[in-house]
Amino acid sequence: MRTERPITKDTTLAEAIAHYPRSEKILIEYGLHCVGCEVASFETIEDAASTHGIKDLNKLLDDLNRVL
Repeated sequence: MRTERPITKDTTLAEAIAHYPRSEKILIEYGLHCVGCEVASFETIEDAASTHGIKDLNKLLDDLNRVL
């Protein structure tokens, strides 16, 4: 079992998608449809989750890292 997360709360949306393309589907499922906009290049997973009202950041991170 992997204990380190390649995608963390400090990973930007653009980094997640560039390095792990399958993460885009998960982000969209969580309502983070800004994956293709210019904000994605500097908005972190944590920022996006907060902006979009996602309460369980750890679940989002677990789901993102599960598909890698």
